[in-house]
Amino acid sequence: MAQNNNLYRAISFDGSTVVSVLDATEMVQKIEQIHKPSAVVTAALGRLSIASSLMGYNLKGKDESITLQINGGGQTGTLLAVSDSSGNVKCYAHNYIVELPMNSHGKLDVAGAVGTDGTLTVIKDLRLKEPYVSQVPLVSGEIAEDIASYFVVSEQTPTVCALGVLVAPDLSVICAGGYLLSLLPFASEDVVSTIEKNIQNILPVTGLLEKGFSPEKIANILLDGMNAEQLDTAIVEYKCNCSRERTEQILIALGKEELQTLAKEQPITEVACHFCNNVYKFTSDDVLQLAINNGQWTVNN
Repeated sequence: MAQNNNLYRAISFDGSTVVSVLDATEMVQKIEQIHKPSAVVTAALGRLSIASSLMGYNLKGKDESITLQINGGGQTGTLLAVSDSSGNVKCYAHNYIVELPMNSHGKLDVAGAVGTDGTLTVIKDLRLKEPYVSQVPLVSGEIAEDIASYFVVSEQTPTVCALGVLVAPDLSVICAGGYLLSLLPFASEDVVSTIEKNIQNILPVTGLLEKGFSPEKIANILLDGMNAEQLDTAIVEYKCNCSRERTEQILIALGKEELQTLAKEQPITEVACHFCNNVYKFTSDDVLQLAINNGQWTVNN
């Protein structure tokens, strides 16, 4: 059976407001299954991945991508999520196991795990000579507020960002999702007032998903009173694009001396993908052949 569309984009009738809503439950469930993080790290990685997917889907070019990296000084270390322009995501954390008490609101202490003394870095690969890189200070470590701050500071676009991951006591993911709502420069004061009222009255995104609200229904709530029109829908997922061929290129980049050392000292060289944990194995003959095929050195050297 085909998977239902889980990403929905809509625009207000006057074109001043665009909203993207994602039900990322299956995506974050896969993150938990692959990386086996503690609950608070699942929440942090899930939130960052949802934001990356929403932002990646808004890219224009087929081969473009966006990378979100957070270094907040917390126990998780670096968190990184990468999305292609179809909204498909892969992610990793430096430390997957962080145990903290609940915060003052009785919820997972994402800010405590991520830290607040650091930066959010956004890297857009638009297939130009150099990627576009922007870095902003973290404002909360809760990730959604930090994403919204990035849009205001770096793109001068007032943006509402909501991200949520609900984790069960057994560490499974109950539901996850988020939305981005952006106001264009010509938005009127009436539009701003309407959006503010809608945001004030809406439930948290995980609460809506738990109640069975679809991304389309959530978008319509956010744009209530603005005659929302659908832009498009999509199926996005956790998807790693690693392969043996890509891994070969990583080995080749090590250079002649390192390849020679690997071939002599290790009968099997293993390279693990940080994003999906796939392991690629190369025999010493494989390593030698990589070097030979790429003209770096020959067996008789």
